[in-house]
Amino acid sequence: MTGATDDRAHMIAQRRFLEEVEMAVRAANQEIIGHKLPNLDRTSFFKLAVTIARLRANYLEAVLALDWEHADASQLASIQNRRVLFEEARTGFEALQHAFERGYIPLEAQKPQ
Repeated sequence: MTGATDDRAHMIAQRRFLEEVEMAVRAANQEIIGHKLPNLDRTSFFKLAVTIARLRANYLEAVLALDWEHADASQLASIQNRRVLFEEARTGFEALQHAFERGYIPLEAQKPQ
């Protein structure tokens, strides 16, 4: 039974260590994000969501308006630029959501105004 007891003790120690790491990561992120983005609130989230919707619409509008059979390099570059803007903004929003879900954004920023 010593092996099973050792395994259990190891698993408990490992779980405790991982919980301590998670707490340290959360505290570091809360401090750094809170310092860099002190005014982050619902309005910030909503504003970014609306911006992403506009960027998506601009990209899709360009895709639909292009005559794909006769497109030249500059037209393709324009569409690519719109796509990159949309995708980068969306990726940033996903990172913001992740930070919120992980508790990195201070609770004060999550409360309705």
